Amino acid sequence: MASRKRTRSKSARLLGNHRVVTENRARGVALGPAKDALRVILLGGLGEVGKNCLVLEYQDNILVLDLGLMFPDETMPGIDYVIPDISYLRANKKKIKGIIIGHGHEDHFGAVPYLAADLGAPIFANRLSRALIEVKLSEFPNAKPVTVREYKANDRLTLGIFKVSFIQVNHSIPDAFSIAVETPEGAVIYTGDFKFDLTSPDGIKTEFAKLKAWGKKTPLLLLCESTNAETPGHTPSEKVIKGVFDQIFVRAKGRLIVSSFASRIDRMQYVLDAAVKYGRKVAIAGRSMANYFEVASRLGYLKYPHKILVPLTAINKYPDDKVAILSSGSQGQEGSALFRMAFREHREVKIKKGDTVVLSASPIPGHERAVGAVLDNFLRLGAKVIYNRNTQVHVTGHAYQEELKEMMTLLKPRFFIPVHGEYHMLIANKELALEAGIPEERTAVVEDGQAVEFKGGKMRLLDVRVPSGIVMVDGLGIGDVGEIVLRDRQAMAKDGMIVVIATVDKKTGDLITSPDIISRGFVYMREQEDLINRTRDKIRKILARAKGDPPSDWSNIKFKMREELGQFLYDETRRRPLVLPVVIEV
Repeated sequence: MASRKRTRSKSARLLGNHRVVTENRARGVALGPAKDALRVILLGGLGEVGKNCLVLEYQDNILVLDLGLMFPDETMPGIDYVIPDISYLRANKKKIKGIIIGHGHEDHFGAVPYLAADLGAPIFANRLSRALIEVKLSEFPNAKPVTVREYKANDRLTLGIFKVSFIQVNHSIPDAFSIAVETPEGAVIYTGDFKFDLTSPDGIKTEFAKLKAWGKKTPLLLLCESTNAETPGHTPSEKVIKGVFDQIFVRAKGRLIVSSFASRIDRMQYVLDAAVKYGRKVAIAGRSMANYFEVASRLGYLKYPHKILVPLTAINKYPDDKVAILSSGSQGQEGSALFRMAFREHREVKIKKGDTVVLSASPIPGHERAVGAVLDNFLRLGAKVIYNRNTQVHVTGHAYQEELKEMMTLLKPRFFIPVHGEYHMLIANKELALEAGIPEERTAVVEDGQAVEFKGGKMRLLDVRVPSGIVMVDGLGIGDVGEIVLRDRQAMAKDGMIVVIATVDKKTGDLITSPDIISRGFVYMREQEDLINRTRDKIRKILARAKGDPPSDWSNIKFKMREELGQFLYDETRRRPLVLPVVIEV
């Protein structure tokens, strides 16, 4: 087997009006054809929470399960979303028979508007997911058209050599399905996100009979989510939260602001039910919340008297104790409706004493600090804050240990691969599989891009990987923020920057005026005049030494200025600001 190569490459393309420049962190050697073997590759969702994307390949047939995004963490300043690197799929797009979306969360479908048109394959989604995907696609009017077809719970799709069936499960959104794929090597079960809630208020029941039926067939492989693999016991029922919301409405004396994931249609219904019961009007804040609310209402997932809704601009027409607001931004995202309320930047909602803010969500790993800052600011503004540490206002949609083991016991797979989670979660899930009786040699903890083959009832981890880096979305730019740009942003966020402007004679290279220095986030120049003056002297010396170089070779001179000034400033301050030299020839 050829050894893995590690290089960096760029590719450029267009997506509607978007410029796409993908910089891959690592490139794998090309895999040969999946001849008479089932190949399983995850392009996302391993060692991370989000951007889920699973590839099944057999001969000239490829099936993609989920095409999700991930929200950036604090090491990615200015980034909106992170999506998978699908270079492998682009190179093999003629083989793709379909893209299946398991449920309507953006970590499972959010990359569709950015990537699906490039692949040209039909997308299959359930009723709710299809509507949500179409809302997202409507924000890309100039992109190539994407076909989204609807599947139902009892459908059996034939896509090339694959046959696809669905198993309804409980999750934190209606219409959530595990996916069963029949292949020539055996059945592959992909749980997606799930929990077992026997008393769910929405009446949705996990289809245990289907799980047992698949278990009797001894599936080849189970790919099982790992989000809560380290949490013992069973997940609490959503029924608990419905009662808590009722009590919050009874006790709140002023306005109520409830924030959850925009996809938590059940939480929306709790707020609507309580608002009807206690005579409050309901307003919606935030685009994502408004989008999910509109789709869920149109499809009949939400039930309420329409007179209860009021525009956000009209909330001041009603007494505070007659107003409830549903808001997006439960992860403390900068610019979200909840964030702008907390930092007094929201146009319609000005937080005041007497307001009650309910955060009905748990922070995604990496978002804890942002959520904490938002909660602290609400408290500073005089609001009462209710969140999971002081009142149980959220339960997870992801299985705890006992449910994960029950899933494994019901399905009795020959092989097991944990998915959807950071590395420590994957390891914990593997340990659960061992407890459930799956032999260790039949389990594998893999990473993004690593290919696993199944042939003749045996599993083999290939020595090579397909491209599996990350692609960052920043505004209208998709993939044009690579490692270098991100590193510069991190440097500016940590130590600031200085801009050095040197005006020189075009012919001689002599300085014409004293160098100008602009400091942002580094030092306050009026208080550091001595340091700034010594920095100017350093610039003069660098330019004087460079007089022997050709005057036109400013790129080399600017490189020296960056390196030497950076070291000089570090020696003086123990900080490394980003140094941006500008040379103006006159």
